[in-house]
Parts: sequence; C-alpha cells; structure tokens
Amino acid sequence: MPELSPVMQQYLQIKEQNPGTILFFRLGDFYEMFFEDAELVSRELDLVLTGKECGLPERAPMCGVPYHSSESYIARLLEKGYKVAICEQTEDPAKSKGLVRREVVRVVTPGTVTETAMLKGDANNYLASLFALRGETAVTFVDTSTGQMHVTTLEADRTAEAAATELGRFLPAEVILNQAAADPMVVSFIQKRLGCCYGVMEEDQFHPEEATALVLQHFHVASPEELRLQPDSAALYSVAAALHYLFDTQRTSLSNINRLDVYAESEYMQIDLSARKNLELFTNARSGGRRGSLLWVLDATHTPMGRRLLASWLERPLLQPPAITRRLNAVSELTENSLLTGELAERLKGIFDLERLMTRVVYRSAGPKDLLDLAATLRRLPGVRQQLADVKAEALAAVRDNLDELQDVADWITDAIDEQAPALLKDGGVIRPGYHEELDEIRRDGSGGRQLILDMEKQEQEATGIKNLRIKYNKVFGYYIEITNSFKHLTPAHYVRKQTTVNAERYITEPLKRLEQRVLGAADRAVQLEYELFTALREKVGGELERVQRTAEAIASLDVLHSLATVATRR
Repeated sequence: MPELSPVMQQYLQIKEQNPGTILFFRLGDFYEMFFEDAELVSRELDLVLTGKECGLPERAPMCGVPYHSSESYIARLLEKGYKVAICEQTEDPAKSKGLVRREVVRVVTPGTVTETAMLKGDANNYLASLFALRGETAVTFVDTSTGQMHVTTLEADRTAEAAATELGRFLPAEVILNQAAADPMVVSFIQKRLGCCYGVMEEDQFHPEEATALVLQHFHVASPEELRLQPDSAALYSVAAALHYLFDTQRTSLSNINRLDVYAESEYMQIDLSARKNLELFTNARSGGRRGSLLWVLDATHTPMGRRLLASWLERPLLQPPAITRRLNAVSELTENSLLTGELAERLKGIFDLERLMTRVVYRSAGPKDLLDLAATLRRLPGVRQQLADVKAEALAAVRDNLDELQDVADWITDAIDEQAPALLKDGGVIRPGYHEELDEIRRDGSGGRQLILDMEKQEQEATGIKNLRIKYNKVFGYYIEITNSFKHLTPAHYVRKQTTVNAERYITEPLKRLEQRVLGAADRAVQLEYELFTALREKVGGELERVQRTAEAIASLDVLHSLATVATRR
C-alpha cells in the first residue's frame, strides 16, 4: 500500500486542524495548495492547476502563488467569502535536519483583515458579534485594523429590527452569532441585504466563566462594571465572543484593541439600511458610487482616519443638543478663521494612517517603510499643535490637549532606519550607518571581503594567464571560478571542477572556500543583526501604542471638523 510523503502527511494534518479554511502551505518562496483546496483556488482565481508527487499512484492536484505577492490573491478569496489559513515555516530550512516544522500563524477572514492592500482607507472593516442570552441580545463591532470596538444592547421588544438597523449602520464584513441569536429574519438580512460572510458558534465553544475571565484579562480590569458592562449579560458575552474569535484567528495579543465604547441605541438617530440608501447618505441611487452622496459633499478630509471618522459621524448622527453644540462651536470657530483653516490644511496633508500603522507595529507585521511613514507623520504633529495654541472651542481645545507630539518616537525611528531602506528586512541595508557599532564593523568586514574577491580574481588571472577568468556567485554553489572553454586547457591542476556549462567550466579552490566563508559569513551576520535591531525598535515603538492612538483620535477629530468648516465656507 503506497504511503504519503512526509510533506503531504504534514499538510493533511495541519489541514485537518483548520477546517473551513483554504490552507496556504508555505514551501520555499511559494504558498502551495493541494487536493480540494487546489481545485477550488485554481477555479476561483483562474490559476493553473498542476500536480505534485505525493507517494500515491496519482499526483496530488496542486496550485500555488508567490508568497511575496500573496496579499492580492488572499484579498480576492476573502471577497468571495472564503477564509485563508496562513501556514508558515517556523524554522530555518537550512538548519533543519529533517522535515521543516510548519504551523498556522494566522487565519485571515473578511472581518479580521489588517493588511493595507486588502483594506479601503476611507472605511472601517468591522467584525460583528451578535449574542442572545435569556431574551437579551447585544451586538459588538470591532475593527481589528484600527482597534476600535463598540457594543450595544438591543431593545428587547424589537430585537430583529434593531439588529438589522445596527448591522446596517456599521455594515460589517463578517458576522458571528451564537445559536440563540440566529433568528431567521436576522440571518436572512445578513445573507440578502448585507451579503457578507457569517458563522454560527457552537454552544460548547463558549462558557460564561471563560467569557468573563477573557474580557477582564484582555482589558486589565477587575470587574465588568469598570467597562460599563453588567455581569452575566448579553453585552459582556458579545464582547467576549468577538475577542475569542479574534484570538483564535489572529493568534496574537490584540493589544491594539484596548478601548471599549459602550453605547445605547437612543444616543444616535436610528437610520435603517433602506433609509441610508434612499437618502443617498453614502452612495448615490443611480450607480451605487460615492459621487453625489451626502458623504461625498461633506468630505474635504485629508487623512484616512478623518475619512473613516466622518463616515462614522454620518452613520451615527447625534441626538443630544450639548454634544451637537460642541461640534458646531468648533466648526464655527474654524469658518471664522480662514488663516487657521488654511494652515491646518497644509499641516494635515501628508499624514499617514496612524491607527493602521500602529496595528501593524503591535502585530509585528510592520516593515521598514511602515516605520518611516510613521516617523514622517509624527514630524508633522508639532506644527499642527502649534496652530491650535489659541483655539477657544471646547472640541478644538480637546484636540490640542490630546495631541502628543511624539517626537521621541520619531527620533527613535529616524536615528535607526535608513531613509533608503528596502521594503523587505531580508534584503539588508535597513539600519542606518552609525546607529550600531557592531553592525558597522560587520559591514566593513563584508565590503572588505568583496574587495578581496576582486583581488583574488586578479591574482588568479595573472597566475594562470587567463585574462577572462572570473570569480562569480550563485545561491547553489556560492563563489566559484569560471573559465571559458577556449582557455580550459590552461586550468591549473589544483582547481577542483564544480560544474560544466555549455560555454565554460566552473571550479573551486581551498583559498576561495576560506574567503567565501569570510564574505558570506559577514553578510549573514549583518542581516541577522539588522533583523534583531529592527524588531527591538518595532517593539519599543509598539510600547507607545496608547500615546499614538490618543493622538490619532485627535487628528481624526480635527480633520473632520476642518472638513465640515471647509465645506461650510465653500458652499
């Protein structure tokens, strides 16, 4: 009886542990899919379906995508409602003595995306958690990419209608429900009106004691009341269900989700999905595009955070006069001070998405460019705060007071990261010269070693009389001496032949081997040290999460108030 190859056995074991997902199985520079997953992905993404020897009489169906460009493929699968389990090599293949260890490091679902390429900068990407308990129903909305989390308890006498209204307000990309909340009307609304991915939790997946402990531990509080949640309530379990799902899929600390907005339906105007469409609040009725909608008219924002917040204000119009007046006073002051609004417009331009940048930092997925974008944004903050020095309106003063200039964080990044750093850490050249003495020494060894290679090439040319002798390098053989066939008869006896090509012979010598170890060893040590220095810096920056979040909220508020003032003046 044929036996599956070790790699296929490993694949099937990991696949069994992650049901309901498409397994992206890392093999070298590719994510590979096999069997049913391969057939599905090749069909959905129009990829070539091939086969792989697996120990069985027939080849296993297979397709794959390059790991460095996988985001676009994953995004297309998410749009179709699929979930993707990312299975990485968790040890260095070069150091592994047998089968490389692999494990799923994350499950990507429509409601848990954090990658910029898969997100719309002007819209939140919410996961909704609907939970019913003893006649009470609550719904939680969480955007993993920004850390925002909202929860409300629905009116008991109109639960299905209220659930539809709240889901229509936030338009989540994915919904999870417990069985008690899976009302046929609600499920139908999710399927037909929202058209988003949803799943019903099994009863044995969730226990009250574990739910309460999970929420308290995550938010670092001693009791639910500190979060404005009641013990043993639907709202508490709705929050816990969302956190449980995110921990299960993201497999990280979720430290950016550190604030909980508990709101009552009565705080905001109730606008159901039909009203949103008929009033053309966010899209026009003719094409479904943004142009011609109320949001399009009011949007003169300059930052991604501001665009999302403006949409949020329109999704949840205020009903309390004091809160409305607070916003109006700020808009009024800005409309009366054209010099200030003009200066703020220039300061707000070029500010990157602080919320989502910091999410990637704390999730350890931020690269060199992300940190440089973060530093570039932080450099603009002192100018913004300076412009707000004399503002009088309460909302504007609050922005000024909550805006941390964060120049220490900007200095950490610019001192360490080279402005011309490549996108990928493995390419090297990320850390600025002069930042770390040991790294500079290793780099000097490496560059000096490369000169020694050139010197050896010249010496060998003179010793052999072969003027076109070259010392070259590839990943398979390392450094080697190449002599064309026309000069092959002059090859010294101590040259050891390594490979024959169509036009030349390749050789290795003991001196070249020793020199190779020196040169390549320096390069490897430099890349490894750069990685350690970069990850340490990323951890240090991530430790300032709350400061950056508070500032991001202030910038978003300022951007929206400035936008409303700009539109009020123009129109």
